[in-house]
Amino acid sequence: MAQRYALAESDDDFVATAARRYEHTVDIAAEPTAVWAALTADDALVSWSAVISGVEWTAPRPFGVGTTRTVTLGGAVRLDERFYRWDEGKRMTFTVDAASIPGLQRFAEDIVLEPHTEGTHLRWTFALEGTSAMRPLLALAGPANRLVTSTIANGTARRIRTRKGN
Repeated sequence: MAQRYALAESDDDFVATAARRYEHTVDIAAEPTAVWAALTADDALVSWSAVISGVEWTAPRPFGVGTTRTVTLGGAVRLDERFYRWDEGKRMTFTVDAASIPGLQRFAEDIVLEPHTEGTHLRWTFALEGTSAMRPLLALAGPANRLVTSTIANGTARRIRTRKGN
């Protein structure tokens, strides 16, 4: 098993104020229940993101506060996530407890679904902070991180269209 580096716990204040924060909004032509189902499916993320190469839910269903999963990026970077908010069908927020790469200090994501006349408004916020040695690299990687996180958020809509057969 790859070495794990513990991260500091994230909270709502961190998600709202992190120096490296990427927020994406996507309107999806599907009801919130369909979007929520895609986000919590066994193949969540991996079925619509080229960046995510593995997702393992490590807690049993039904999911809720305290649910854990391990996400693998590019076959190499592993993140151990723990959900501290789980508002069924509406909002989920997690903190990353450990990562397989050094240099991250905190990392969290907040996903909010709001119904609208055309379906669902998805707001996905990524927040991260590096150690003092990692901060300059994260600053340089800002445009690439924005692009990568955008593909994850926008991939949700593509996945739902695929499932609906559109």
